[in-house]
Amino acid sequence: MSTGAEMLRSRGLRITRQRLAVLDVLTEGGHLEVDDITQQVRTRLDSVSTQAVYDVLGALSRAGLARRIEPAGSPALYEARVGDNHHHIVCRGCGVIEDVDCAAGEKPCLEPSSRNGFQIDEAEVTFWGLCPACASRRES
Repeated sequence: MSTGAEMLRSRGLRITRQRLAVLDVLTEGGHLEVDDITQQVRTRLDSVSTQAVYDVLGALSRAGLARRIEPAGSPALYEARVGDNHHHIVCRGCGVIEDVDCAAGEKPCLEPSSRNGFQIDEAEVTFWGLCPACASRRES
């Protein structure tokens, strides 16, 4: 497995303490808001500004080391799972988000009814429903 420094170096990014800390937080998994990432980074570093975390997330996203998702009604969320064109399922009850593998096995996963001249290389799909806990509460 690559270290954070190797991952940054492989994408031509300078290795900084802030980048390493943000990458470390993201690779622990989940779909995280900037405030959550900032709080976790602050436990690893003496101090870091929220703006610095935004800047790092932007650089990591542009370099393909982080993915920004924006489910309707939610703030931007970041994750480290990139490059596999996976999708997400969101619970309408509690807001939990889970990863869902590509709907058809390969990207772009889905074919639109019209391409309008575009060369499509990715599809972003968000499924909505109720997680098991919320569905159980609803049935009770």
